[in-house]
Formats: sequence, structure tokens, C-alpha cells
Amino acid sequence: MSLPETIVVPLARAMAAKGYKNLTEVQSAILAGDAQGQDLLVSAQTGSGKTVAFGMAIAPTLLEGADRFTEQGAPLALIIAPTRELALQVQRELDWLYAETGAKTASCVGGMDMRTERRALERGAQIVVGTPGRLRDHITKGVLDTSALRAVVLDEADEMLDLGFREDLEFILDAAPADRRTLLFSATVPRQIANLAKTFQKDALRIAATSAASQHADIDYKLVLIPAAERENAIINTLLYFDSANTIVFASTREGVKHLSARLHNRGFDVVTLSGELSQSERTNALQSMRDGRARICVATDVAARGIDLPNLDLVIHADMPTNPDTLLHRSGRTGRAGRKGTCVLIVPMHRRNAVQRVLKMAKLGVAYMAAPTSNDIEARYRESILNDASLSKTPSEDETAIVAELMALHSPQAIAAAYLRQQIAARPAPEELSENMAPDKPGPSDPREKARFETGVWFKVSVGRKHRAEPRWLLPLICKAGGVTKAAIGSIRIFDTESHFEVSTPKAEAFAAAIARNGSGERGVTISAIDGDSPPSGKRTFPKSPRRPEGPVERYDPTASRPERADRAARYGAGPSDVDVVNPRAEKINPKDKGKPKWKDKTKPATASAPGPKKAKVAKKKDHKTKRKPQY
Repeated sequence: MSLPETIVVPLARAMAAKGYKNLTEVQSAILAGDAQGQDLLVSAQTGSGKTVAFGMAIAPTLLEGADRFTEQGAPLALIIAPTRELALQVQRELDWLYAETGAKTASCVGGMDMRTERRALERGAQIVVGTPGRLRDHITKGVLDTSALRAVVLDEADEMLDLGFREDLEFILDAAPADRRTLLFSATVPRQIANLAKTFQKDALRIAATSAASQHADIDYKLVLIPAAERENAIINTLLYFDSANTIVFASTREGVKHLSARLHNRGFDVVTLSGELSQSERTNALQSMRDGRARICVATDVAARGIDLPNLDLVIHADMPTNPDTLLHRSGRTGRAGRKGTCVLIVPMHRRNAVQRVLKMAKLGVAYMAAPTSNDIEARYRESILNDASLSKTPSEDETAIVAELMALHSPQAIAAAYLRQQIAARPAPEELSENMAPDKPGPSDPREKARFETGVWFKVSVGRKHRAEPRWLLPLICKAGGVTKAAIGSIRIFDTESHFEVSTPKAEAFAAAIARNGSGERGVTISAIDGDSPPSGKRTFPKSPRRPEGPVERYDPTASRPERADRAARYGAGPSDVDVVNPRAEKINPKDKGKPKWKDKTKPATASAPGPKKAKVAKKKDHKTKRKPQY
């Protein structure tokens, strides 16, 4: 299929040389007849070819019917991007797209030398690409002349507003000529984007390109549920299992990026990092290392979630799951771009699976559950890769033939093959050991397989109960630590007054019993032992029964009856004399002399022969004039 004739001829030749045969949906919409010369408000997902799309859209406005630029004056187009990496990537794309037009491009991004940028602007550039803050600085200092601008493009406008660049954007757009074209590209169109479009665009044409579902159709999502303590081991095994040419591993914090990259580097991986604390030169070098093959894994924060396009990026791993569905989509969109297939693996601790399910539901993504790759799975992949290595099928060159003959003369083919195998194994990192797969078919607390797992469990008891304030939240760690098992091996926990009973899955019961027999419970005064018998305890609380009411009619209480009758009635029910003797507690206070001494203290001071001490001066208490009462001290 040939490219549409509406594309400017020099750009069409550049795209054909680049291998373009079909246009994406957003690129086709840009070339529609009603979009020519109009302000555009375009919503398109990441990886849909937006850079080439707005490059084609503004070309007729910039060239005005010519095939090449003739003057090197003030800039004609201004492209604004939210991050440095995206701005530099846009510049690279426009360089090859406008190569035959003789266009000069310049970048103005934070973190770079402003003097170099100033000299590039003074030499002249038709297209300027930059970030909002640096562009505003150049305009304020009079370095960037905006008087000749014919088109302004806002790429990833929603991201720029989220990063707090609204004031900078308004300043730049106010400085541009009023008769310019304004093209606004955004993944979504929230209210603030719509308000920005109403303020700075004229009768903008609304174009809604690919949806999130169709955009991510080329991405295969995998969900790996693992214990929280094995997250890093699962990431290592996932990298070894897929063995992708380029991989991005996303972490939520800068400290997480440092820790994970250090762990991967120690395990023999070629790793670079990408986060906001790095300088622009460091970030540029990291991405260049990924492009030229010096590194294969990039551990990054969300600074790399938008706009970064790396060649042969087939795998994205979420080491920390985002809480925002848009962030999840933008992270995952680093792979599966421009028709390529990609894989996205979500490493999720078991206690976070419900929260992750909510994020996936909001993002409208379907995932397939996958067991964390084990050492056996990875060794099988190693074996397959070694046996199918393309270099084994190549014929030796003339320079290699002599050495091959010497090797065959000195060593047997089996020895040579064994040496080759050992070299291949030594060059590959060893996999990590993981516990057995814990991922259910449908995650949730009501999984029927979880109940069936403990139908044949073995019951144990621990010598603490309700009277000792025992609770499952501290009993479970105690049991797991004493028996050397995980919480997946523990079933029901039933707490009684003086002891608690718990269930251990049958495959783990024997090892659990051996561990507690060898090490005990690990707590002073607490013992753990098996319960005799196969039947589990009922778990019902028992209470002492109250005495039965005597037979016969029950006499009602008569307040007019005399007190002696109460003693007779008590005797009838079998009460003893001590139960019916009524003692009036007030009698002792009324007649204290009967007991020999009073029940109260004598507050009178005894007379002494010593001289009385100096009298304390009386302090008049202040009165509260508002309430006319004495204040309470």
C-alpha cells in the first residue's frame, strides 16, 4: 500500500525510506481534508505515531507549497513536550522526517547548557523543540524570537498540566502570534485540557484516535502473584525467562530504583537507571546505552513512562504497581509500539492482589495469570537457546578453519562441545529459587481450592488462648517461624480460653512437627504440640450451665410481706443459714460503740506541750465576677 498523496512530497520520500507503508489511525485522521489548516485537539494513546502525525500536519503550514526552506531566520514551529527525554526524542524524529526539506531543528530543555542553545537559536532554526520552563526562560531573555511562529504543538498536554506547567504554557502561548495554528495532543481530554483549548485555540477540530483497548491490543499482559519477600527474586527470574533484547523495569521511588538496579548489577545484568535525580547528560547516556546495546535493562521511575521509545523493547516489568490506571497504561505503552508485539509482566505481592485488580478494572485491561518462572523453567530456556544458537549453523571462515582443525586434532568433539556448553552456562546468570506457585485461577479470599487444600490437614495446638489475649495476627507469625513454613501452609486458627488450635496442610505437617520438636515454639512458656485424633475440634465455646429452677409453683415477691418470710422462702430452696442472714451495713455506722471502736477517723488534733507554730496567713480566694461563684482550683 502506497502512502497518501496529501503528504508533502519531501516528507513522503523520507517516510518511504524509513519503511512506512501504512499509516496509523491518528496519522490518517490528521491528513483528512477537514483537518487541513485547522487548529486540532487530538486525543491519541501513547505509541500511536503522534510525532510523525503532527510533523505531517504542520508541514504545509511551514513550507507554504515549497519543497525546501530557503531562509534561516526566526523559528516557524514550536514543539512543547513535558520531559527532556520526550523533547529530544521528538527532535530526532523530526530530523529524519524533515531531512529533505533542509530544515534546522534546535532543542531547549532543562539541564542542558543554555549557552549552546542560545548559539543554536542565533544561527537560525525553523523548528524548536523544548520543555516549558526552558522555553519560557529563553523568551524572557529575548533569545527565542516567537514573532514568526506559524504553528505551536503541545505534545502530552495532560502530562504538562499534571506537572504544574500551566502558567508556563499560558506565557508561551500569549507570546506567540495570534494567527498561528495550535495543535494540542493529549492522551485524555479532561476539563482543564478542554478549557486550555477554548482559551488558546480557534474553532479547534476534535479528533479522537485509537482507544486504550485497541492501542494495547499488541501487548500481552501477565500477572505474577508471589510472596512479598520474593519480589526481587521473581523479577530476576522473569528477566532470565523472557531474555528480551531491551527491558524497562518500573519502580515507584528513586530509592527503589537504586536498590533494584544494584541488585541486578550484582547478579550480572547490564543495567542503567533513569530517574528525576539524574542530570540530563546522565539520562541521555543511559538511553543511548539502551539504543546501542551496551545495556539491556533500564530500571526507571515514572519519568520514563511517557514518550520514551527504545528499539526492540519487548518487555516491561512493573516491579511496583501504580495506583493510577493512566500511569499503568503509559508505562505499559513503552512496548507494543507501531505494530510491534510486546509483553507486560506485573509482579504483585499476594496481599496487594485485590488493589491491583481494581486498577486493572479501571484501566479495562485483561490479564492472564502466570506462575513465577522457576529455576527448572529457566534452565529449559537456556538449553533451548544453546541448542538453537544461530552461530552453530554458520560455516567457519578461512581464518577460522585452521584453528578449528587444530582443535579437532587436539580434542574430541565431545570435549569441545562440553567446553562450549560450560562457557554458555557461565555467561548466563543463575536463576533464583522460588516457593511453589501461589496464584489461583481467580484471585480472591473465597477461592474453593484454598478450602480443599486443608480438608486433610493436621491439627496442632499452642498453649496460649483467649485468657492470654491471643490473636491470629500474632499467632500466625509465631507458628510460621516455629515450624519453618509460610502462611500458605496454615489453615484455620481456633482460639479457646487456655489454648488455640490450628491446622497445617498435610504435605507440610511432618516437617512442621519435626521443626517444633527440634526448636520448640521460640517463645518462653509457650509450647506447640500435635492434637491426638484425626477429627478437628469443633471450635465452640462452652459455658457452665446455670442451676435448674426447682419444680413447683414459683411464689411471686410480695413487698408487703414481712422479712422472716424471706428466710423461710430461702430455706425452701435449699439455702443455708449463711445465705439468708441479712446484715444491715448501716448498723455499724449507726451504733459504732457496739463494735468497740468507731469506723471513722478522729479528725481532732491531739493536744501537745510544744508551742504552736506560726500561723499561716489566710489567702482570700478570688471570685469569678462573671458567674458570681468561687473558682474551682
